[in-house]
Amino acid sequence: MAIPVESHALSDSLVILGAAGLVIPAFARFRINPVIGFILVGMLVGPSGLGSLVGQAPWLYHFTITDAHSIEPFAELGIILLLFSIGLELSFKRLWNMRRLVFGLGAAELALSGLVIALALAMIGQSWAGAIGLGLALALSSTALVLPMTGTTSPVGRSAFSMLLFEDLALVPIIFALGALAPYAQSDGVDNLVRTLWLGGLTVAAMMVLGRLLLPRLFAQAARTKSPELFLSASLLVVILASIATTAVGLSPIVGALLAGLLIAETEYHTEVEVMTAPFKGLALGVFLITVGMSLDVRVIAENWLPLLTAVVGVVIAKTVITTLILRFSGERSAVAAETGLLMSSPSETTLIVLAAAVKAQLITQQTAAFWQIVTALGLTITPLLARVGRDVARRVELRDAPAEEAHDESTPRAIVIGFGRVGSLVSDMLKAHGKPMVAVDADIDAVARARKAGYPVIFGDIGRPGMLDRLDLGNAGAVILTMDDPVQVVRITTQVRKRYPDLTIVARARDTDHAAELYRAGATDAVPETLESSLQLSEAVLVDLGVAMGPVIASIHEKRDEFRKLIKDHGELDREPRLRRTRLSEVKG
Repeated sequence: MAIPVESHALSDSLVILGAAGLVIPAFARFRINPVIGFILVGMLVGPSGLGSLVGQAPWLYHFTITDAHSIEPFAELGIILLLFSIGLELSFKRLWNMRRLVFGLGAAELALSGLVIALALAMIGQSWAGAIGLGLALALSSTALVLPMTGTTSPVGRSAFSMLLFEDLALVPIIFALGALAPYAQSDGVDNLVRTLWLGGLTVAAMMVLGRLLLPRLFAQAARTKSPELFLSASLLVVILASIATTAVGLSPIVGALLAGLLIAETEYHTEVEVMTAPFKGLALGVFLITVGMSLDVRVIAENWLPLLTAVVGVVIAKTVITTLILRFSGERSAVAAETGLLMSSPSETTLIVLAAAVKAQLITQQTAAFWQIVTALGLTITPLLARVGRDVARRVELRDAPAEEAHDESTPRAIVIGFGRVGSLVSDMLKAHGKPMVAVDADIDAVARARKAGYPVIFGDIGRPGMLDRLDLGNAGAVILTMDDPVQVVRITTQVRKRYPDLTIVARARDTDHAAELYRAGATDAVPETLESSLQLSEAVLVDLGVAMGPVIASIHEKRDEFRKLIKDHGELDREPRLRRTRLSEVKG
């Protein structure tokens, strides 16, 4: 039977696919985070955007979504697939090793954040029961947005994941606790909580036993058919059944999805499953973000911008400070603590679930919940920006906390290595190995932070900026080594240094022989062409492998290097060589 054109499902599907296939690549082209792109699309095409104009312009029906609730099941599926993919990256052994972080760090972060926010709300007139409900809701952070940005293996990712995992596990107890705080709450609230916990524990144990027994056989059969469709179907079936099982006993479907991922991660098929489900996860997460955007009404935000701004800033600052302090007290580095604190500072998609539970329990009014729903949506929108700020703060903290430049004997001039990339770091290693004092400079703050943490004396600075050469005190340097992969800048710096310091040794990295000749004309003491050195190294390896003794090989390589250096120098300085010399130089280029 044909689907009618006026079908809500068809219209909404076209809008979503259009956003994913057309609009989001446009945002990526202009380097706008896709998370923000999806949320902005939701605002534009949702009931408070163009969807509100369908009555005046019926043709907009095919390009908008008039009912935000119609795609909420797809958004929930996106969260489930996201947690499933996170589970695929983990293992039970790793989770067991993280138990102290999860139940120590995670519990402390949620409890303290919830308490501080609750106290602040109570001080401005919110009832204590309502303040506790709002505090717990706003203390939650977004698993859907944070983990894709950090992963689970980096220091920031491990800290964030431990706290987010505890929050996901605590979601159901929080909802039951709010029910127990309700004005009409009965004594069976605690009984229901206990029943859910023991049923949930029993279900999880059963899933672990059955998963270890059945999943390898299931995926082995699917793999033997060599059918990608069957393999994908089996993967989705496992996720859905696990989520249904945990939902049926009162736990969150998120727990079931995470457990399904963990069980499959223990099999040899986890890589294939991860590849198969990745496109669905991205699309479904985009649907969730579109629903977040639909909850934002620009007119309501404009009318209440000051209270909303105050609420968002207050929540972000409170959670950032609390999370950062907890991580510092737990022994984490300052940079990791600061970045994680900012990343975890926004409310979560699960905040909306807790707010709904608080309204149902009559702890807060519908109007209050609507206000904090907008705050949550705004917080989710700025999460990528907070992540960017967190990374910048972490870099600066790392640089500040890194050990200062090593002291050196002033009587021995030190080498100045300009550029601390692949070549610069190797040159620095060789200088240190032979006891030669050195200092490096680089304009990449990340490279500088990593190098200083590893014990290298590297300073941050852009050699192209006026005054930077003076700051390096080149008049007392033993040599300057230019290792940047920027031929034009290397020539320019060589020229400037030679004019100021006629007797200083300047060794420069050259792209090829023509570039080396140009550097000799600019005043370089030595210019090392990459093409020539790779050819000489290749020749050395071939001769040694053919049985020629190492001593004669090294001697001939040095002799050939000196010969070509003289050719390049003569070409660069005189540029008046006979035909034979130019012919030999062209052979070097080849």
